[in-house]
Amino acid sequence: MDIGVQRKIDRWAGTFLCRSFSLFSGGKAKPWTGEKPKRILIILLSEMGSLILGYSMFLELKKKYPGASIHALIFEKNREVLQLLNIIPDENILTISDRSFASLTKDSLAVYGNMRRLRFDTVIDCELFARVSSIFSFLSGAGIRVGFHRHTQEGLYRGEFINRPVLYNPYHHIGAQFLTLVEAIESDTVPKAKRMVTGQELAAPSVELEPDEVEKMKSRLLRDFPGLKDRPVVLIYPGGGILPVRAWPLDNYIQLTEDLLRAELCVGIIGLREDAQLAQSILSRCRSPRCVDLTGYTKTIRELLMIFSLSSLLITNDGGPAQFSTFTSIPAIILYGPETPALYGTLNKRAYNFFLSLSCSPCLTAYNHRHTPCDGDNRCLKGIEPPRVLAKAMELLRGAS
Repeated sequence: MDIGVQRKIDRWAGTFLCRSFSLFSGGKAKPWTGEKPKRILIILLSEMGSLILGYSMFLELKKKYPGASIHALIFEKNREVLQLLNIIPDENILTISDRSFASLTKDSLAVYGNMRRLRFDTVIDCELFARVSSIFSFLSGAGIRVGFHRHTQEGLYRGEFINRPVLYNPYHHIGAQFLTLVEAIESDTVPKAKRMVTGQELAAPSVELEPDEVEKMKSRLLRDFPGLKDRPVVLIYPGGGILPVRAWPLDNYIQLTEDLLRAELCVGIIGLREDAQLAQSILSRCRSPRCVDLTGYTKTIRELLMIFSLSSLLITNDGGPAQFSTFTSIPAIILYGPETPALYGTLNKRAYNFFLSLSCSPCLTAYNHRHTPCDGDNRCLKGIEPPRVLAKAMELLRGAS
């Protein structure tokens, strides 16, 4: 479903429902009784990368409440990411499809029934940009409802029924703020969970790939693209996903690709099937058997991770591939602008972030529903010059060799 339509539904229907439910909520924080949660639901409906950044939150819940059954409510398209994290049983994953309004409505009704049947006592709402998760939190019937709250800020109105309201802090990484949500369950402070943030508390997940499956992927790649043989492969992701303003200019990717090819490297262009036009624009300019179109080539994220494991470097816009790189040992260069690595930076310890810190950047925030005021002239990314990216790429490749 188009993101603009989602925003309109959330703004009008979401606001109405939040105000209506607030009349019956008794939303003031209840004193902690000392009884540990037995059945916890985590609501995380945003992009796939947020699940990876929330990995430490899942670990902390399992550590703090070892006897609790932990469930998650996510979009169906994000199921594989949660499965790759291998942190909760598959049967504890509740999903909603956002492909259409009809599927969203149908699945929401089914989830409502499942939530009431499972009798959650605690819900953690991890969302910042939408009201739908807050509504699910209320409808769950849980006695403890944890979530971000605007307090005295100008953020989204998400109702007054969050009875463990956590202050959203735009100066702390979102992974650390997810940990604060866990702390809020038992907190008696105002605002909730005045905990120390060290910056060293976030764990990076990894995925163990079987040697046989990696070897099969290697054979498939070399069969389909023999030009990749015996040379380091640099992967690039020129797509912007649902937020095109996050994309580095295509001409910059073309210039960078030409420079990488001149350095006797191979280039693989990754992305979804709908990114094929971007790939063809690069191929038509570069015209080399060492530059190949891998958009739509992988059917699963796991297959993409196999290609990561066979490659020497990833250069990507802020988005899914940047976060997926955490699962493997691939070095990465990530280009930020409308959002900031200070808040959403990958947990990949081998990643280098480009970010220019313009006066208007970052412009996608919890305060504007990720609806940027930018006219499309994203100078925060245009100002990152291809020679600088190339120099960093060569540096990382030398370190990996």
